[in-house]
Amino acid sequence: MALKRTRIKNEQIEAHLFRVRALTGFVLVALALLVLAGRFFWLQVVQHDEYATRSTQNRVHLRRLPPPRGLIYDRNGVLLADNVPAFRLDVVPERVKNMDDMLQQLGMVVHLSDQDLKDFHRSLKQHRAFQSVPLKLRLNEDEIDRFAVNRWRFPGVDVVPYLSRNYPQGALFAHVVGHVGRINAEELKHVDPDRYDGTTHIGKTGIERYYESQLHGDPGYEVVEVNADQRVQRVLQTHPPVPGESLYLSIDARLQKAAYAAFDGQAGAAVAIDPRNGQVLAMVSVPSFDPNLFVGGISRTDYSQLLKDPDKPLLDRAIRGGYPPGSTVKPFIGLGGLELGFRKPSDTVMSTGVFYIPGQSRGYRDDQRGGVGRTDLVYAIERSVNTYFYKLALDMGIDKLSSWMAQFGFGKPTGVDLPGEAAGVLPSREWKRIHRNQPWYPGETVISGIGQGYWVVTPIQLANALATLADGGVPHRPHLLVATRAGVDGKRKPVKPPPPGKPIAHDPNDWKVVRKGMIAVVNADKGTAHGLGDGFPYIIAGKTGTAERYSRTTKAYEDRTDLKALAKRHRALFEGYTPASDPRIAVAVVVERGAWGGSVAAPIARKIFDAWLAEQPPGSLPPPTVDQATSHSPGASR
Repeated sequence: MALKRTRIKNEQIEAHLFRVRALTGFVLVALALLVLAGRFFWLQVVQHDEYATRSTQNRVHLRRLPPPRGLIYDRNGVLLADNVPAFRLDVVPERVKNMDDMLQQLGMVVHLSDQDLKDFHRSLKQHRAFQSVPLKLRLNEDEIDRFAVNRWRFPGVDVVPYLSRNYPQGALFAHVVGHVGRINAEELKHVDPDRYDGTTHIGKTGIERYYESQLHGDPGYEVVEVNADQRVQRVLQTHPPVPGESLYLSIDARLQKAAYAAFDGQAGAAVAIDPRNGQVLAMVSVPSFDPNLFVGGISRTDYSQLLKDPDKPLLDRAIRGGYPPGSTVKPFIGLGGLELGFRKPSDTVMSTGVFYIPGQSRGYRDDQRGGVGRTDLVYAIERSVNTYFYKLALDMGIDKLSSWMAQFGFGKPTGVDLPGEAAGVLPSREWKRIHRNQPWYPGETVISGIGQGYWVVTPIQLANALATLADGGVPHRPHLLVATRAGVDGKRKPVKPPPPGKPIAHDPNDWKVVRKGMIAVVNADKGTAHGLGDGFPYIIAGKTGTAERYSRTTKAYEDRTDLKALAKRHRALFEGYTPASDPRIAVAVVVERGAWGGSVAAPIARKIFDAWLAEQPPGSLPPPTVDQATSHSPGASR
């Protein structure tokens, strides 16, 4: 049997071992505390500024405040474009873990259209991750309430108040005032990113685009405190934005309304200008559209309807519509004949119904078969006798004719303060060589004398040329902006108008002859717009025009009774100014499907004159003239 070994304890050794272990533990704990204290010192003392800054950045955010857009008024203070309160959904991308999942879930709470999502994804590429990106504009009350209940589910998404553009006059000023729309990638390349930080819309057309810099203003910012969910708890500092300048236009809203209504749905355009200074009093393009459709993003259905409309409501006919001027160029060419020495007022031409270029067998027909007999310039304007102007144009030659008409602004933009103005076409050798690579022929000079052939003018070009004629040959650049106002309480400050150009002609007697002919157009018994001035207290001077789109060698020339058929083939024009002795308003009217200028376009001009007269303050006009023009004829037989 083995004996059991018994271990004898050594208390001294165990006590020593315990002391070693205790000391080691204490040292380790002390070292750990020292490391912790050192780290604490490093973070709280050495790195204090950095972490304090980080803490503040997590707690305090800088939020951009886009500036209120400047308002737009007519000359009398009628509001044409304003800002209305609205709400939108904004997303901060860096606070969203899964964007696609968030959008899917959010779409079950607030309806997100395909266009909303398309615009949002495009905007994501244009903004930094920490910047708010608009997701849906113009939330209604029901959408706001549904999101408020589910707000906790969508960190990084919030309802934000903003000012939305509104056009209270609707289609009436759609082409002049224009509209705003969401900023796209191309536009962002050309704007100051700091100035447009937080701005979602920019001027797209019209005055909104041309004066974007003045209308936009300068942004401000807020310093806000947020919680762990990045929800705003309070506003610490506010630096308000500087609103854009408000603009006052030369247009009279009541005159604009009368001009638009006068078309009664017929496609065309009208422009009214003050000949004394170039201020545009009215500018309409019919048909038009509601610019409010574009502010929040137009739907595909609405946009498709506008594009497919055969009357092209999106086309600004006043500055971009191109039309043959027809007989409306005759007063200008007649004046050129006098000023350049090719004619004297007493010179006459025999109108037999057909004009022939010497040595050629092709005939160029007059407006009336058989002609009107011997005619001078006054009678040629009154009756719109083609033969007189055929012969005059041929004698002048295309080079002198083109050079003369260029002084009235034909063939180039007028410079009106609107984007996208067309240049038109002034017939010339150079133009044909560049665009057709062909020589010029005498027959083309002949038809250029009556506003046919290669001629293309815009309504504003015609109105501008007429205003120059009415003011005795002093050209004024047409313009719309007449005053500005800074902020809400600022004073209305006039804008210096463009300086007048160099006078065109020199002999006032030549102008009187042309004016006499234009007065006879409206007031003489045989004038092509006879009766237009009946009941109007001031003498109206004018000229009709009909740009015909059929050959005068066919039977269509004989049939002048079917006005509906004629309207499909003609463009009716009229230009006129009043009072004839002291012009205050010059009007050009174009109707795209009108039988005759005197019967279709001229009555529209008369309604514009009536509306203009009703707007004049008592005593602002000279006393009405009672003597009217009578039929003028040189007296030779036909």
